[in-house]
Amino acid sequence: MIKIKELSKSFGELKAVDRLNLSVPAGELFCFLGPNGAGKTTTIKMLTGLMKPDSGVIKVNEHDITKYPVEAKRIMGYIPDMPYIYEHLTPVEYIEFVADLYKVSGQRVVETIAGDFEQLGLNQYQDTLVRDLSHGFRQRLIYAATFLHDPQVMFVDEPLVGLDPYTIRVIKDLLRERVKSGMTIFLTTHILAVAEEIADRIGIISEGKLVALGTLKELREQVGADDSLEDIFLQLTAGEY
Repeated sequence: MIKIKELSKSFGELKAVDRLNLSVPAGELFCFLGPNGAGKTTTIKMLTGLMKPDSGVIKVNEHDITKYPVEAKRIMGYIPDMPYIYEHLTPVEYIEFVADLYKVSGQRVVETIAGDFEQLGLNQYQDTLVRDLSHGFRQRLIYAATFLHDPQVMFVDEPLVGLDPYTIRVIKDLLRERVKSGMTIFLTTHILAVAEEIADRIGIISEGKLVALGTLKELREQVGADDSLEDIFLQLTAGEY
């Protein structure tokens, strides 16, 4: 579903991403880990077409993101680490706005408000202005809006920053549920316990290079110890500190 070949990006002398090769199949929740500045967000921005790579190929469901960006973006959803929502809209108005952008039917909007709003606890805030919502409920609204056009692939950059434990549980359950239905999710997080809990596979990037890839069991085999993901991560990225 996601295929990355020899992907590179530099900023002056800094090699942010260095010849990255990676494949994420359909229906997998893939966690991409790395220290600050390792290249995670740069990678996601290239995968979503927000940043042009210096070299390499990115395909999303066989659509080359550079050659066919519209086709690729039609089947993807993206939640950045600091998403923006129009604050003077209500959640319902925001969903209707996003529906217009993606040419989503009115029936789908009704289904989202009836289903996803219920699941995400947004029903009681339907007529509340976004500016008056807490950070957690804004994040929940972002997920409802991102799922609106039923993306096949979803990119999520640091999805749990600043959230309370209840909202974290809601979002974790939501992501696993979507993966079970066939969605592919590419997620970055600094919360290693979350990656250890929900990821099908894990990739660790350090100084722009992929240094480890596999299930938690496979990562343990690579380092030759039955360690926690935190210990494995620190061992593989020690050179960046």
